[in-house]
Amino acid sequence: MLISPCRDEGPYLRRTLDSVAAQSVPPALWIVVDDGSTDETPRILEEYAARLPYLRVVRRQDRGHRRVGPGVIEAFYDGLDQVPLGDFDYLCKLDMDLILPPRYFELLMQRMEGNPRVGTTSGKPWFVHPQTGDLVPEICGDEMSVGMTKFYRVECFEQIGGFVRQVMWDGIDCHRARMLGWIAESVDSEPIRFVHLRPQGASQKSIWAGRIRAGFGQYFMGTSPFYYLAVAASRLRAHPMFIGSVAMLWGYFSSWAKGLPRYNDPEFRRFLRTYQHACLRLGKRAATARLDAEQVARWQASRQSPQGS
Repeated sequence: MLISPCRDEGPYLRRTLDSVAAQSVPPALWIVVDDGSTDETPRILEEYAARLPYLRVVRRQDRGHRRVGPGVIEAFYDGLDQVPLGDFDYLCKLDMDLILPPRYFELLMQRMEGNPRVGTTSGKPWFVHPQTGDLVPEICGDEMSVGMTKFYRVECFEQIGGFVRQVMWDGIDCHRARMLGWIAESVDSEPIRFVHLRPQGASQKSIWAGRIRAGFGQYFMGTSPFYYLAVAASRLRAHPMFIGSVAMLWGYFSSWAKGLPRYNDPEFRRFLRTYQHACLRLGKRAATARLDAEQVARWQASRQSPQGS
């Protein structure tokens, strides 16, 4: 099952709809939640719903603006509430500004069927560089499924308690999955690379605003300041050069200075910082592999308990 929150995606919508319609394994059900669009989005969705039997459109009242983060997840749950989740094996939160390769869902399901510990997975996003016009990869760690195509085993999604309704929902979910012994990943394999039509970290306002939002999200999640300094330094050359990293750090440390609320799970925040400090010492790939190996027993125990927790 696919669930796609969207708002005013007219410039991108047809390309996403066409790429899903061309999939080698079509979705059993695709719920698109129109979150109060004021452009041509409703008309395009109506056109495609008339010819795609698995496409169902849910309309929400226009709140007057796009609400990134919590608003997206509210819309996602409006779609999820339409059906019994237990009727499906896989769940994907899919954005409507993507072009997917034709075997995308087929190959992700093959990965999960080949390794029962993989709880969430995705391919890697690429985008058209605004200055050179080249197709270039977005920055995303191998240890996270990307937020634009969160492909989940339903059992894992239910164990982590679903998505947090706040910015950085798409980081908390993967770390919580790993905390429970699942593997979270994104895979750099050409057949599952997809095109992201809106630049990574952008917002309805600007890329600067998007990077500040990302910094707040890392603060909210509980990310170590030492780790985030290292992340910002590593991204100095990424588009937009230098100012992107400055905005990330401004979002993080200004939130800290204001004493804004954080994700209210101290055990999770300790787990996250321990992992991040291991990444600084060992490198992210080695630290992730070591942690995944250590969590096997927890994953096995969770599957044996009656509640699956």
